[in-house]
Amino acid sequence: MDGIYFADGRAYAVSVSRTDPILRINEALDVEQLLTEDPDLVARVDGLSSHELADGDVLWAGEGSYGSDGFFGRVHSDRGLVWAVFLEEVDPFRTIEVAGREATFTSTSGVVITVDIDDPSATRTPQKEKPTGS
Repeated sequence: MDGIYFADGRAYAVSVSRTDPILRINEALDVEQLLTEDPDLVARVDGLSSHELADGDVLWAGEGSYGSDGFFGRVHSDRGLVWAVFLEEVDPFRTIEVAGREATFTSTSGVVITVDIDDPSATRTPQKEKPTGS
C-alpha cells in the first residue's frame, strides 16, 4: 500500500503524481488492522542503491515484489528501520542524491521525489521564483 512507514509504528497513506511528484501525506494508517484484514498485504523489497550518511545511517532505494513497485527509506547502521516509503506505481528507485538534510530519489520511470532525510513526512512546497523587473 502506498505509504510512509516509521519504526515507531506510525504510518500514513501517501500519494504522488507523475506530473507533480511531491510526496503528499494523507490519512494515518493502522498497519496492524490492515494486516489483520489482509495478511498478504506485504511486499519484499530489494535494494538497488544506497548512500551512507555521516552518522552511519544509510539511505536505501530499490524495487518491490512487482515491476511497478518502488521504495526508498532510511535505516540505522545496524539496518534497523528509521522510515520507508513504498509506492506501487512509480517503478523502482535507482538513484539517490543528497544535499544537506534532503535526499532526492529518482525512479527508473523518471519520478523524482525529494524529502527531508530526518522527517520525510514534512510536506514541502517548491519555492516559486520571484518575478523580476518593473
